[in-house]
Amino acid sequence: MRLLLVDNSNTRTKFTIASGGNLDPRIVRIATEKLDRDTIAEIRERFEFEASVICSVVPTKAEILRAALARTPIHMVSCQSELPIGIDYPAPEQIGADRLANAVAAHHRWGSPAVVIDFGTAVTFDVVGRKDGQPNYLGGVITPGLASMTENLHRRTALLPRIDLAEPKSPIGKSTVEAMRVGAVHGYRGMIREIVTAIRQELDSDPTVVATGGDADLIAGGITEVHEVVPNLTLEGIHLIGAGNLP
Repeated sequence: MRLLLVDNSNTRTKFTIASGGNLDPRIVRIATEKLDRDTIAEIRERFEFEASVICSVVPTKAEILRAALARTPIHMVSCQSELPIGIDYPAPEQIGADRLANAVAAHHRWGSPAVVIDFGTAVTFDVVGRKDGQPNYLGGVITPGLASMTENLHRRTALLPRIDLAEPKSPIGKSTVEAMRVGAVHGYRGMIREIVTAIRQELDSDPTVVATGGDADLIAGGITEVHEVVPNLTLEGIHLIGAGNLP
């Protein structure tokens, strides 16, 4: 079955096709704020598919997507989906659909325990471990995203500019822009190391740590604690969940 995969996040929405267990390399990206019935109609004309799998963390856009794609069967990723892992979480309805997709993809690729760090609008950590011998989503960590942090500095201060994130030339900034880049890049690397260390201690094991999302290459690429960067991990998880829930 050809599935249209939709990763509807706060900043941008990705569309691609999965068929025969593989993701199409063509990924269409649309700014989420611009997502409407017309843009979705263009996507519908561009791809041939038999069903859709929607992973959304933006409820208003989820309803637009559901209505615009209603011509074919749809599965909405949630804690109600049939998953290959359990959920050990007091209020599973609070878990973002994208976080469940990341956990499922990580378990499929590496087994348990595993930690996924997703560099999106927020930087999230999601942990897959074992309970009573079975793989389970155990919870995670949510921190502000890099773009959100640097944009907030720009908006709330008189003299700090808006910057593009890049590898700093030195750990000691020689300009305002470079000083901000040092704070963002090295600061987030330090935060990630500390959180991963704490998770390892809690699990009492050495999980596979993987990264995904827009800033993963920049930040996680410089951290030995991260074993691999997988750009399309969320889409892989959406595909796995859709394949397990659509007839």
